[in-house]
This record gives sequence, structure tokens and C-alpha cells, in this order.
Amino acid sequence: MKDLEIRLRNSPGAIAEMGEVLAEANVSVEGGGVWLSGNKGIAHFLFEDTTKARNALESKGIEVIKENEILIQKLKQDVPGQLGKITRLMEQAGVNIEVLYSDHSNQLILVVGDYKKGKFVSEKWTNEN
Repeated sequence: MKDLEIRLRNSPGAIAEMGEVLAEANVSVEGGGVWLSGNKGIAHFLFEDTTKARNALESKGIEVIKENEILIQKLKQDVPGQLGKITRLMEQAGVNIEVLYSDHSNQLILVVGDYKKGKFVSEKWTNEN
């Protein structure tokens, strides 16, 4: 799976249009969200097939800014402090977290500035927790 960063209009119906375009192409969204940045919507969504998602969106004039490798973590929901601990470990390793959200399986999705370092931290976390 990978994350697509998508630029959307800041107007009613922009998210609906994106969803309909993906549905027409039989592409499922696996997690993500949309935020306003200035006068544009910035979406980050998780897809199994980013090529199919990108092609569908771009064919309808919806801009895909970039495709991102992701780190996936399963946090222990019943243990307080999990988010703070893993993000602090990323910070201590010099890894900037650019995007953070959950997928439909309650897993933490991270897009980081240094994927190699982030992957090392993520794997270490998995092995120790």
C-alpha cells in the first residue's frame, strides 16, 4: 500500500467528486483524510493500487501531487501513550513525520521525510512492543 497526496478544490462537492471518480474506477480507499491548506484541499489517502487510483483521478482533472511510501504500525489501543512514544522515537532518530492518520484496520499510517530511518525505527518498535 502507498499514500497519495491529492489536491482538491476548496468547494462543496470536491470530496464527493473524488469519491465518485474512484468508485467508477473500482478503487477502494483504505484510509486517510482531507485538510484545508490555504485555499486548497489537501488529501492523503491510502490505496492498494496507487497507479489505478492516480490514473482515475488524473483522467478527471484531479491533481495527484505525489505518491508516498508509508510505514504501518499497530498501536496497542488499550495502552495509553503509544502515539507519543513512537513519535518521540521518530524525533530522536531525526525523522520528520509529514503525515499521520489511521487506516480502516485501526493501524497508524506514517509518511516520513526519511523513509529508511523511519523504517528502522518502525521495525525496532514492532520488535520491542
